[in-house]
Amino acid sequence: MMTTVTEQGNTQAPAQKAEPKKEAPRRGRAGGGRRPHRARRERVKPEYEQKILNIRRVTRVMAGGRRFSFSVTLVIGNKNGVVGVGIGKANDTSLAIQKAYNDAQRNLVQLALTENKSIPFEVDAKYSTARVMLMPNTGRGLVAGSAMRTVLELAGVTDVTSRILSRSKNQLNIARATVVALDPIATPYKKKTAPKKTEEGAKKDDKKTS
Repeated sequence: MMTTVTEQGNTQAPAQKAEPKKEAPRRGRAGGGRRPHRARRERVKPEYEQKILNIRRVTRVMAGGRRFSFSVTLVIGNKNGVVGVGIGKANDTSLAIQKAYNDAQRNLVQLALTENKSIPFEVDAKYSTARVMLMPNTGRGLVAGSAMRTVLELAGVTDVTSRILSRSKNQLNIARATVVALDPIATPYKKKTAPKKTEEGAKKDDKKTS
């Protein structure tokens, strides 16, 4: 290290070199690099597809103040001739949706569709203030609107022209009127279950394993 002398003879402090700044340690693995790829879990496909038609907030005035609850209208179907409409009420939105789903499962019907996923003949029905009509068409696809389209899509119906003959805009009434109109080709849906083993069959299985 060198010192510098001025004209008056005074010496100055030795000049120090600037030390390089230390870089902050990087977060993550000690070895660096990307994390190993984790295998993603495959999502289990639900048995029925669902779509919410309407969510309403209901207010009740009580002695202690106002109480809020929710009413949900829901449609479920497997796009293979099975469809159902349900309604649920609860103080929580998620609970109301679950109740509506369970109600729709109880009201499932199986439709007897044609080979091209259409209806065999013209049908119409009235439910409360809603009146609807369904007509089969060839090659035009699904022509429908409002809640009727949701019900028919989840039921897997195509090549059908529908009309709402009333002025009602109530989604629940229109959806239920659509299901009522399909009653002539509908039967209550029963979920297939595995056959129960009889005592003789169980004994045979035990013998095979032994």
